[in-house]
Amino acid sequence: MTQPQLYLASGSPRRRELLAQLGVTFDIIRADIDETPLPGEGVEAYVLRLAREKALAGWRAAGEPALPVLGADTTVAHDGRILGKPADAADAVAMLRDLSGSTHAVLTAVALCVGGEVEVTLSTSAVRFMPLTDAQIAAYVASGEPLDKAGAYGIQGWGGLFVSWMDGSFTGVMGLPVHETAQLLARHGLGHLA
Repeated sequence: MTQPQLYLASGSPRRRELLAQLGVTFDIIRADIDETPLPGEGVEAYVLRLAREKALAGWRAAGEPALPVLGADTTVAHDGRILGKPADAADAVAMLRDLSGSTHAVLTAVALCVGGEVEVTLSTSAVRFMPLTDAQIAAYVASGEPLDKAGAYGIQGWGGLFVSWMDGSFTGVMGLPVHETAQLLARHGLGHLA
């Protein structure tokens, strides 16, 4: 069995799949943090802080290992508001109605903790949704797909049908921007680009 080169502080299956493409071996570690926005915290500051905190929490949970720890956070922002994971189906419906027929931002921050020091990178994408009917929203929410995703949709699944236009990183919207992550890993001698 190949020894891991880093820890991934995320339970996201999408992040696991994307990280595997980058040429590193890794183990998963839990990094539970409070994801509540701070008073007056802007969207960019919020997503950067959460990625940093996840990487540090993973590093501490692993017993301050010699291996690097990668953490990431994806946040949807619309009209200056942070749209995290919906609390329930009604919250998902409200988010999707809000995003219907408009453009929103998806920010994914990736943090690498090496020896307690953290380096963070950010990917920002613009995504436009087609106008959605109440029936489309109801059917999508009933599928369960939007309930554990920022902004109540997954671009790599059924939610991708709603995207009429995008400018940025498809993998960033999925939850781990492979270009930015590969560059970050390469600076520390890891992955295909190292």
